[in-house]
Amino acid sequence: MMEPMRDPFRRVRIGLGALTLVLVAGTVGYLLFGFDLLDAVYQTVITVTTVGFTSPRPLTSGSRAFTIVLILVGVGTALYTFSVVLEVLIEGHMRDLVRRRRMERDIARMDRHVIVCGWGRVGREVAHFLMNAGRDVVVIDRDAARLSEVPYAHICGDATDDDVLGQAGIDRASTLVAALDTDADNLYVTVAGKSMRPDIQIIARARSEFSEPKLVRAGADRVVNPQQLGGDRMASFVLQPHVVDFVDVVMHDGTLKFRLEELIVSDVSPLSGATLRSAHLRDRTGALVLAIRRPDGTFLTNPSPEDTIEAGDVLISVGTAEQLGALAEFTARP
Repeated sequence: MMEPMRDPFRRVRIGLGALTLVLVAGTVGYLLFGFDLLDAVYQTVITVTTVGFTSPRPLTSGSRAFTIVLILVGVGTALYTFSVVLEVLIEGHMRDLVRRRRMERDIARMDRHVIVCGWGRVGREVAHFLMNAGRDVVVIDRDAARLSEVPYAHICGDATDDDVLGQAGIDRASTLVAALDTDADNLYVTVAGKSMRPDIQIIARARSEFSEPKLVRAGADRVVNPQQLGGDRMASFVLQPHVVDFVDVVMHDGTLKFRLEELIVSDVSPLSGATLRSAHLRDRTGALVLAIRRPDGTFLTNPSPEDTIEAGDVLISVGTAEQLGALAEFTARP
């Protein structure tokens, strides 16, 4: 059974309530001994705080006894209230400091991670999918309230600021995802990211189709329009719902043992220069090559056995994790 979360301000409220009650009771008591309102409040405050100022009026035996009781009760209550307020302030500051230092250490250990700029609907989905795929993610957002719900490493700041990108480890990151609310902000992030790391891959979000060519010119490797993708997906469900379901399960669900993956053929791979027939990839690994993307960006879909594999080609393959792992060895090993 989960233990309920402790409210750090509960004791503060109790202390302040008790101190207020003591002050009110002291004021009423002195009013009963003949003090006017201002003198009663003044006498109560100097008694509870033990500042030692002279009483505004002579004290009788009864008022002296009342003052003794007020000192014992009021000083203890004031000390308790002060201590719990100080404890909450120090504890909260130290907790934030420890959390921030731990997060900085976690980010410093990351390599080839993904920086997601913007914790909106798009950024949230991107981060969740990448984390489920086993990738390290650092989220940047300027809204501290939104970041309080981020379960991953995150930085509160402006993603268009070079210093903030540096804190996120852009010098070691593999990809920068610009998923901010406006196209202008995403354009600034793209420019800043490319100026700091010309070789980094940048995926940018575009709300307007007119912003897409500008983001590409700024250095974005891929530009995604969520509205257009949503419309295309809905239309695909109308025309080919089973194909869309199959691709979704293979790419995102993970309930099938088969999945799609892209593998780059290295210069030292034994596959370089071989044909699909001579490579015997189906027999050796069990994986099936669905398409080959050439270094110039062209696709060779449903390749024939006589098609040649070259260094730098990307093999779009389907198979189990074990089959794709075996194929990955062929594409990379000498």
